[in-house]
Amino acid sequence: MNSRHGEFLWLLAVQALEYTNAMNIATPIHAKSSKPENRVGHTACPHDCPSTCALEVDISEDGRIGRVRGANDHTYTSGVICAKVARYAERLYHPDRLMHPLRRAGAKGAGQWQQISWDDALDEIAEAFVKSEARDGSEAIWPYFYAGTMGWVQRDSIDRLRHAKRYSGFFSSICTNPAWTGFTMATGTLRGPDPREMGRTDCVVIWGTNAVSTQINVMTHAIKSRKERGAKIVVIDIYDNPTMKQADMALIVRPGTDAALACAVMHIAFRDGYADRAYMARYADDPEGLEAHLKTKTPQWAAAITGLSVEEIEAFASLVGTTKKTFFRLGYGFTRQRNGAVAMHAAASIATVLGSWQYEGGGAFHSNSDIFRMNSAELTGRSMKDADIRMLDQSQIGRVLTGDPVALRHRGPVTSMLIQNTNPANIAPEQRLVRRGFARNDLFVAVHEQFMTETAEIADIVIPATMFVEHDDIYRAGGQNHILLGPKLVEPPPTVRTNLFVIEELAKRLGVADRPGFGFTAREMVDRILESSGLPDYDHFLEHKWFDRQPAFEEAHYLNGFAHPDGKFHFRPDWINQPAPNKPPAAIGALGPHAALPAFPDQVDVIEVADIEHPFRLATSPARNFLNSSFSETKTSRQKEGRPEVMINPADAEANGIAHGDLVRIGNSRGDLRIHARITTEVKSGVLIAEGLWPNKAHVDGEGINVLTGADPVAPYGGAAVHDNKVWLRRDAA
Repeated sequence: MNSRHGEFLWLLAVQALEYTNAMNIATPIHAKSSKPENRVGHTACPHDCPSTCALEVDISEDGRIGRVRGANDHTYTSGVICAKVARYAERLYHPDRLMHPLRRAGAKGAGQWQQISWDDALDEIAEAFVKSEARDGSEAIWPYFYAGTMGWVQRDSIDRLRHAKRYSGFFSSICTNPAWTGFTMATGTLRGPDPREMGRTDCVVIWGTNAVSTQINVMTHAIKSRKERGAKIVVIDIYDNPTMKQADMALIVRPGTDAALACAVMHIAFRDGYADRAYMARYADDPEGLEAHLKTKTPQWAAAITGLSVEEIEAFASLVGTTKKTFFRLGYGFTRQRNGAVAMHAAASIATVLGSWQYEGGGAFHSNSDIFRMNSAELTGRSMKDADIRMLDQSQIGRVLTGDPVALRHRGPVTSMLIQNTNPANIAPEQRLVRRGFARNDLFVAVHEQFMTETAEIADIVIPATMFVEHDDIYRAGGQNHILLGPKLVEPPPTVRTNLFVIEELAKRLGVADRPGFGFTAREMVDRILESSGLPDYDHFLEHKWFDRQPAFEEAHYLNGFAHPDGKFHFRPDWINQPAPNKPPAAIGALGPHAALPAFPDQVDVIEVADIEHPFRLATSPARNFLNSSFSETKTSRQKEGRPEVMINPADAEANGIAHGDLVRIGNSRGDLRIHARITTEVKSGVLIAEGLWPNKAHVDGEGINVLTGADPVAPYGGAAVHDNKVWLRRDAA
């Protein structure tokens, strides 16, 4: 069967689909059983979400997927997934999915393309890399990737090519660094109580994550505790989002002030006798010093900073102080401020002051990333890594591509790129620099993608990629405790290829296919990862679907001591020397205003504080039906989200002569853009929220919200403070 005929038959699935109406929040566990003629495939959600849901996929006799639902026998997923993944067939069989390799045939970004063969595309990519290396050295090539898939093999194989060829390194900074740094400063490692204990607690504090929209499984377990135990749900965030509406106690703080709230809660704990002094004497480094430090961190002090009332702060402190089984579920959102690492450390410290770690259903949880102990050395080519090769900051791609000498580590330019699993022309901060950099005529860019994203639109070569049900991979969760297999369930379109295929083929053309780690299929590489990690093999996972890595209660709750060498929880973090995930290499060193970080938990105003010229604080919070820039191409997700809008408090709207639906202009030193106003009491005065991430071209003038976000690194180990932006606002006169 020729490729065009195969493509035609494959695209017939678009018309054959019947979409089911998903619940407003998630698919129910009592969903209808599969049609008799269907088989059910088992896999894992590949997207950049801590839940890593276990999935069941209906597969018809002719090899097409149908309904996707959560696995009911998976103890964390518990049969519930988000609506956008439940309708995944809409994405898989989308008529705009990329189907053929393309070569740019006009000016960059003009949308003129010539269809070419796979061999031609790979030859041209390799030829461009060879030319860049000959002219500017191996560091002129920058393989760039991120979390469009969280599968290890398809995501991380690009690093093996990077190290084999001595291409520029990739400092992964944009998402997790402030959160992981802050938590690790406290505990010494990145793990916590079994997240399923949220279903066996008396109080769940959901701090800085809109779980209804972004981590529905958190709500599954929290609501279970509410129904079965009468547990209270506390939500702390910066606006009245869908998770807030599920709360028994909803605390809306000003952006970037979470540490002040945490300090006041600990002040009250010491003042009112909630502090577990015996626990701290055994498990904490300096409780006496912390208590002395917190003497002035009164509820009145915190109220003036956070915008909460003294009564709200007192009530929250009393609730958690009198509820031994309090589970602090600490998210990412509140750490995407320039003081985010400090905020995470402060929030985690509450559980230690109260001694919550001692109890089932108690303690602080952010991520379980350190429990899995999976060996990626061969996969990523670690033995070939050269410490002298520069590391370029993912978040500063705009500065890198426009020749900023600091961002380039005072070395030569980047002149060639291979981009997989990410869309920096939409999601990276400082978008005007990013777009200017990609427009360079001397920059060659190859993009391996599923859709014609805005990054693909300005590439020289675009090659089509498989989706997760079309290839083999292995996944580990961050927000739960399982390693999950993602086996190939259906055949891909005949003209698309896996990430691994591209890396292997480029290795052949670039003369490194004989180096360690190359030459294996995805399934073989999964087996090699599992074997080297002391885990069951691929066939075991194929039968059992997942493997529970949750440590014993004593280890998860640190009852044998915390992971620092002294066995203590550190109220006094070593902000510069403490090991942490994604710590910058020594050649980069500590980042951001690290000298300003406090000795004990405290409010540190290294954030973009509102001023006379910029009286508003803008956060770019996630939308319910998108996941970063993924799903923004699907019709249902776009219809549910409507259009790009900025949420404005009615008092601020009135003061600026703005009506609901008006076009407004918001801006700062990095740029400005026009967007429609949504007047709502869901945001407090002085705060603006733009939920997304919408494509740039969905905005009125083709520029999206990341025009306004900055790429200056969060102290001390980097990160992008995308929710930390001071801006001005006015009604657009046009």
